[in-house]
Amino acid sequence: MRLLIYEGMGIGFVGFWVVNLGLIIGTLTAISSPSLGAVCIFSITAITLFSSINGRLINLKRITILSSKVNEQIRLIFISDTHLGSNPKKHLEKICSKIKDLNFDFLLIGGDFIDSSSFDLDGLGILKSIKKPVLFISGNHEYYIKDYKKKLKRLEDYNIVFLDNKSFKFKNLNLIGISDDQTLEHQKSVAENLIEDHFFNLILVHKPLLWDYVFEKTDLMLSGHTHNGQIFPFNFFVRLRFKNIYGLYEKLTSKLYVSSGSGCWGPKMRLGTRNEIVEVLISKN
Repeated sequence: MRLLIYEGMGIGFVGFWVVNLGLIIGTLTAISSPSLGAVCIFSITAITLFSSINGRLINLKRITILSSKVNEQIRLIFISDTHLGSNPKKHLEKICSKIKDLNFDFLLIGGDFIDSSSFDLDGLGILKSIKKPVLFISGNHEYYIKDYKKKLKRLEDYNIVFLDNKSFKFKNLNLIGISDDQTLEHQKSVAENLIEDHFFNLILVHKPLLWDYVFEKTDLMLSGHTHNGQIFPFNFFVRLRFKNIYGLYEKLTSKLYVSSGSGCWGPKMRLGTRNEIVEVLISKN
């Protein structure tokens, strides 16, 4: 039932825009209604098929950050918005298979890791095979899960450290994890209390809104949540809420990277966007 509803949402969204575009073309041209209808049906079918295939692929992206605050290179893998529950455990297995041969210091999970009460946490067992620290912060969907406090506590059984408003030190990196279930003002207060001037301060937080308030003391922020709109042209609507919707942004000496996410929410479809795993290289300037 969930599959039918979610995929129906995606097809309906694509169909809405294609049909309305067809109606506009029909009023402006002399194309016959049957011909236009046939073109619309073909377009909806082709776009749906392409989006469904694209929504099941996962791409690897690399970004490099230069800083005088680090003495040696730090290599991170960043994933967000896997939406396990909406996506099966095979999706996590696919992610792990893509990163197993990469050289990295630790794995960061930027929230919306799990989004369903029905997801069996034993599906996270594959993370035990990653012989590196796995650090997690919560997104909004974790708090929709029944008995979420118990389930977030159980993450430690699967090699996952929950950075619940805490920091993690590695070499000259100060990694600050900020949870999603609090006001923006409280997130700002947590960040200010955990930032340390002589470290490279990296904030991991699910939504990118915080960056505008702490960028002056932050070297890098990693976020997700937006999915880059997931299905075009929904990204235009997402931009009304989040001005930093996808990619690398810079203010003064601070940078923000907003990921499009490592999985789909709702329909397993992507149009104009991609699922991604982000390799973050922090190197000496």
